[in-house]
Amino acid sequence: MAMINPYLSFSGNCEEAFNFYKSVFGGEFLRLVRFKEVPSEQSVPASEGEKIMHVALPIGKAILMASDASSTCGPQLVPGNNFSISINAESEEEATRLFNGLSAGGHVIMPLHKAFWNAYFGMFTDKFGIQWMVNYEYGPHT
Repeated sequence: MAMINPYLSFSGNCEEAFNFYKSVFGGEFLRLVRFKEVPSEQSVPASEGEKIMHVALPIGKAILMASDASSTCGPQLVPGNNFSISINAESEEEATRLFNGLSAGGHVIMPLHKAFWNAYFGMFTDKFGIQWMVNYEYGPHT
């Protein structure tokens, strides 16, 4: 069964926010990746290098995840669209089924593809305006 987690987007203060959340909830980040760590085939302006591309903080059985909005990928961040629902699928087949089903009638932002972080990943807005991310990691799920 797929696992659903909240995914937040920030306007450059993701690290500050997640350090605050960590101080309240405790625990350690499962992952913290900056845009400057993205492989060179993914073009990211140098001015965005220190911004957070992905961070994950376990809270109970869920994982709170986030990133800073980048000018190079995803929709423009405006109040009201600064969160998504992230689905961690248990297989490529499940990821494809969920992506195709939920995106029907919506707008695909990033088609499912093999991403540089060793995952099968895609993003879309469903026909009701809800933003989703579907991810299947070929290694351990985080």
